[in-house]
Amino acid sequence: MTQNDHDALLGHFEGKRHYYPFIVFYDDTDAGGIVYHSNYLAFAERARTAMLHQLGFPNRNIAERHKVAIAVRHCTVDFRRAALLEDRLTVETRVIKVGGASLGFEQKVMRGHEELVVIEIYLACMSLTELRAQRLPEEVRTAYARYLDVNED
Repeated sequence: MTQNDHDALLGHFEGKRHYYPFIVFYDDTDAGGIVYHSNYLAFAERARTAMLHQLGFPNRNIAERHKVAIAVRHCTVDFRRAALLEDRLTVETRVIKVGGASLGFEQKVMRGHEELVVIEIYLACMSLTELRAQRLPEEVRTAYARYLDVNED
């Protein structure tokens, strides 16, 4: 697999938004072929991880270099329509908050132009040694701040 193939697996940016395409596999669904509700959070996590990689900061690198982790603090999920086995979906991610020790995102799981699930999620940076809030590494905060998009569509 070439570097370009690897990069394609991480999705792409259009303007300030990140798009992560994927296909729904059998293990993402329940017995009726409908995506199980908790898997939407996993899809969103994969998309944020891909975005972070594209910004040049793999999670493992942040943990090893800065001794911090970025963990979920608060999340709301609005289920609008179901996704089905073998649907081709995209997670659209936009940064809605960049704080000293926190990040906020709006993520939409889309089938074409149809919004299936809308997730608003807030993350907190925490020290791996003390397990308490800690400022985001400046380089990470700066990278996300470039994509801050607080304007509603």
